Amino acid sequence: MPEPETEPWEYTLYIPQDPRAVTISRRTLRLILTMHGLIGLVDTAELLASELVGNAVRHTKGPAALRVRWSAGVLRIGAWDADPEPPEPPDELACLTDAEEGRGLALVRACADVWGWQPLSRHGNRGKYVWCELGVTA
Repeated sequence: MPEPETEPWEYTLYIPQDPRAVTISRRTLRLILTMHGLIGLVDTAELLASELVGNAVRHTKGPAALRVRWSAGVLRIGAWDADPEPPEPPDELACLTDAEEGRGLALVRACADVWGWQPLSRHGNRGKYVWCELGVTA
């Protein structure tokens, strides 16, 4: 197994409006992290990416993208979608134990070191980018 790299890198996977995009994104992320020697982050990173991409596919119309970046011992996972509306603030995870939906960002908040979102307007694309970070010790 390769050692975690010290040099920064970044991947972007553009995905269509398709529920299969969540599984494709999760498996692509697993491969990326394994090849870069970050196998210890895979399980948590897959969960976080599934929630972020799932929200982008389920709650918006149009294309989306998964972005994965490694820099200075921090993995940033983010999902871009074409809807500029901010995500709903997550409730506490403990309050959602019986909920059938609405746990996505609560899971992200509970499992990530930090998370956030920002509006985007670049290259004629509007939308938002919802992201989270994991340190190498996660």
